[in-house]
Amino acid sequence: MKLLVRVIEARNIPAMDPNGFSDPYVKLSLGKQKFRSKVVKKCLNPSWCEEFAFKVDDLKEELIISVLDEDKYFNDDFVGQIKFPVSQVFETNDKSLGTAWYTLHPKHKKGKTKDCGQILLTICFSQGNTLADLQSLGDHGSKKLSSDVVTESPLLSSNAPLRSSSPLRSEEAASSKEEKHPAQTFAGRLAQIFNKNGDAVSTTNAKAPDLTVPTETASTAISENAQEEQSTSGNFQELLKSMEAREQPSEVSNLPGVVVDQLYAIAPHELNSFLFSPDSTFFKSLADAQGSTDVRVGPWKLENGGESLKRVVTFIKAASRLVRALKTTEDQTYIKADGKSFAVLVIVSTPDAPYGSTFRTELLYSITPGPELPSGEQSSRLVVSWRMNFLQSTMMKGMIENGARQGIKESFDQYANLLSQNIKPVDAKDIGSEKEQILASLEVEHQSDWKLAVQYFANFTVVSTFFIGLYVFVHVLLAMPSTIQGLEFVGLDLPDSIGEVIVCGVLVLQGKRVLELISRFMRARVQKGSDHGIKAQGNGWLLTVALIEGNNLAAVDSSGYSDPYVVFTCNGKSRTSSIKFQKSNPKWNEIFEFDAVDDPPSVLDVEVFDFDGPFSEATSLGHAEINFIKSNISDLSDVWIPLQGKLAQACQSKLHLRVFLNNTKGKNVVKDYLSKMEKEVGKKIKLRSPQTNSAFQKLFGLPPEEFLINDFACHLKRKMPLQGRLFLSARIIGFHSDLFGHKTKFFLLWEDIEDIQVESPTLASMGSPNIIMTLKPGRGFDARHGAKTQDKEGRLKFHFHSFVSFNVANRTIMALWKARALSPEQKVRIVEEESEAKNIQMAEEDSMAEAADDDSEGKSLHSEESGSFMGVDDINMSIVYSSVLSVPTEFFMEVFGGGELDRKVMERVGCLNYSYSPWEESEKPDVYQRQLYYKFDKCISRYRGEVTSTQQRSRLSDKNGWLIEEVMTLHGIPLGDFFNLRLAYQVEGVPSKSTRCNVQVQLGIAWLKYSRHQKRITKNIVSNLQERLLVMCSGLEKEYLSKSDPLVI
Repeated sequence: MKLLVRVIEARNIPAMDPNGFSDPYVKLSLGKQKFRSKVVKKCLNPSWCEEFAFKVDDLKEELIISVLDEDKYFNDDFVGQIKFPVSQVFETNDKSLGTAWYTLHPKHKKGKTKDCGQILLTICFSQGNTLADLQSLGDHGSKKLSSDVVTESPLLSSNAPLRSSSPLRSEEAASSKEEKHPAQTFAGRLAQIFNKNGDAVSTTNAKAPDLTVPTETASTAISENAQEEQSTSGNFQELLKSMEAREQPSEVSNLPGVVVDQLYAIAPHELNSFLFSPDSTFFKSLADAQGSTDVRVGPWKLENGGESLKRVVTFIKAASRLVRALKTTEDQTYIKADGKSFAVLVIVSTPDAPYGSTFRTELLYSITPGPELPSGEQSSRLVVSWRMNFLQSTMMKGMIENGARQGIKESFDQYANLLSQNIKPVDAKDIGSEKEQILASLEVEHQSDWKLAVQYFANFTVVSTFFIGLYVFVHVLLAMPSTIQGLEFVGLDLPDSIGEVIVCGVLVLQGKRVLELISRFMRARVQKGSDHGIKAQGNGWLLTVALIEGNNLAAVDSSGYSDPYVVFTCNGKSRTSSIKFQKSNPKWNEIFEFDAVDDPPSVLDVEVFDFDGPFSEATSLGHAEINFIKSNISDLSDVWIPLQGKLAQACQSKLHLRVFLNNTKGKNVVKDYLSKMEKEVGKKIKLRSPQTNSAFQKLFGLPPEEFLINDFACHLKRKMPLQGRLFLSARIIGFHSDLFGHKTKFFLLWEDIEDIQVESPTLASMGSPNIIMTLKPGRGFDARHGAKTQDKEGRLKFHFHSFVSFNVANRTIMALWKARALSPEQKVRIVEEESEAKNIQMAEEDSMAEAADDDSEGKSLHSEESGSFMGVDDINMSIVYSSVLSVPTEFFMEVFGGGELDRKVMERVGCLNYSYSPWEESEKPDVYQRQLYYKFDKCISRYRGEVTSTQQRSRLSDKNGWLIEEVMTLHGIPLGDFFNLRLAYQVEGVPSKSTRCNVQVQLGIAWLKYSRHQKRITKNIVSNLQERLLVMCSGLEKEYLSKSDPLVI
């Protein structure tokens, strides 16, 4: 007696990896017997379709089914599990639990509230197999399902449990009817030579006992058990309509190999009928053209309680130069038929072919609506993709795949030619690009302000306040004036009791809430304009994002809804959508374009916020990252993006986007980019051949627009040095090594690298300089197996050394990193450091050339020592602020200390995204420098410009105070490149009082270009700076007062 367990699929598996996905597999155990399913990569709704058999000796044993997430270099993560007592299955009437969805549970009781997902299983007893069957199952472990079972998985995703144990029984009946032929042919002997376990691989005549059976035999068994299957046949169109009424998968992904991808001038439902209708003669015409004989097309039938629509087609495939004529069986199953799109999965089995029982060929016919033709007619897109599904391991796998690839290509070339003779193909160039067609079809949803106001204010707070106000108004009309008493006088009527005080307080609070709602709504309507429709500028890589809709966005308002808007960020530029009031499933239909850039973008950051007024911190409803390197651009033309974050994952929020990335520069983009890099590197960069670029893309799984710039032989330093090759492109840096058959491969985005340092040669680096790349916290975990160390903040560090040409490699790496990863403030800092190093070098050369002239040398040294920071003495400085503050000098200097007070004050004066580097000692003693970066709030500058500045801190000569000098550069504002700002903060303690300090601020403007608006700009800068200084100093005094006396607010 054995227990059969079929693991079909799972849904809503929680994301266990940093990329927002999981690599789930199933582990089954009964006593000492253990099995494991295949791993489905990067999927939260995996499909396995595998069957396992357990020998049952004790009914008291417990079947444990666990779902785990595979982790290549660490312990696998536990997702959830479910347990079944064997006696529970045995005690049922038909010895079967049928097919049903089961909820996965956490391992510990503490995680009862954790959602672990669900799994679809079929569990039943089988007593019809012999002992030899059980032994063969024990030898081979787990067996894949036959073709008819594989095609069921996409259709078993309904919410209601399915109860049907007949598929297992039909397979058992078919398995028991198989005949065994003892005679072996030459192919069978050859199989035994290449495979040590001769019974594991079936030959042409000798078939091992296996759960996978020919489809023809299975269909015979199904027909014999017609009552159990509850199969019904009928009109083809009626069957399709019954499919439309059932739950359909949202999207069906193509299989890896695409052999047909063509537009046809025909509606999708008409093309579906032409290809798969029983009345169509296309299949028989194709068989005649390919030389196939004995074609038998079975009727379409609804099976499994009407959940799947299937038919069986058999024919004798014509002989080729390598393979004789073979009997072929096709199991055709509709996995999607919603009236607009159709998807048919075909499982092709050729059991008489050499090793035919070890594999199945899967074909997917996908019919989707195409763009509308200029004549107004509909078009359809037909995509046929395929893959090989190996049921058993075999050494002939490569040979089988190559032969199948060649045969499928030839067959579908004939298929496409015959189809083109019957239906007119459409050239996409004649009807415009897919992008233009899709974007032109989008219409922004317009809604009047009155309708939005009614929807927004129709809540309990507003309605109750209205009736309370009306009630009070009527009371005022009906009530008689009260007599003046207590402290009242004419015109002032105070509450006469505690109850009246409470009522007044309630009325004031209600009124305040309503006024806040009105103010919030009015300000949001003022800001209702988005970046939708703003055309991009420039030539290069143009990114276009169409925001269609959102689904299941988290509700954070008391009304049970949210006011969502979306912010897209790419290459440091942002685009913001409009605000949708009181929506959990908003529809935008807005289009955003990013200005063209020379380099293709790497990632697009997407974040959804809830609008909560212009002065409140926005609540994040979820975020996502679209990686253009790991994604195929064509797949992003219509995609649902799941959002990450606590709120988003709890609600399973997602966004519907259409993303397009086009190059408007033409074919010279690679040459132009290499020419630009040659100037940075200082060395000629060779243009690689298309074959080399194709091999590079295939090695790291990169999109076709990625091109190789250079590659270097080097060593990766981990516990032991690993010899390999470093590949550099515009967006990634990759490492590959194949040492004694052990392959190591990973790549990093330039944007993920926080710092690159060069370490002096050591014995450990074999006398070669060491390049150390430090990633940003939480980035690059897909490549953590190549990192040498990881610090406490989660930054990975990669060490490379032993370059053949270190100088060229270092210059190329630094040039590519600076071009892609550095922020404006980092670029300013590096330029300043390089210019400072050049100035020092030039000063040393000048001093050596003038060593004979002592007076000249002394003068030069004197000017160097007395010269102030960044040439401030050359600019006319004027006092813009001077005051004595009621704070100590040490407390005032905390504004420049890089602590909490520093950040709080800068945010109070309107500086967003404030970041700074630590104070570092400069070449002069007791002089320290740091770099700042922030953005202006809209209340400071309507252009919201960016600021990069360098500050220098030093003691005054009398040691009684400090001097802080600052050089500011403004970006993103009109005429911002015409000038620099120089500030000098002089802070001195007041001798008579230690709790006071004298602050004086001077301003100077260094004009880099002439402008006739200099006076106007100067006046604007001075007034704006004075206002900021007043806010900063008053805020400092309040902070000091609150710290010294916490009771004072």
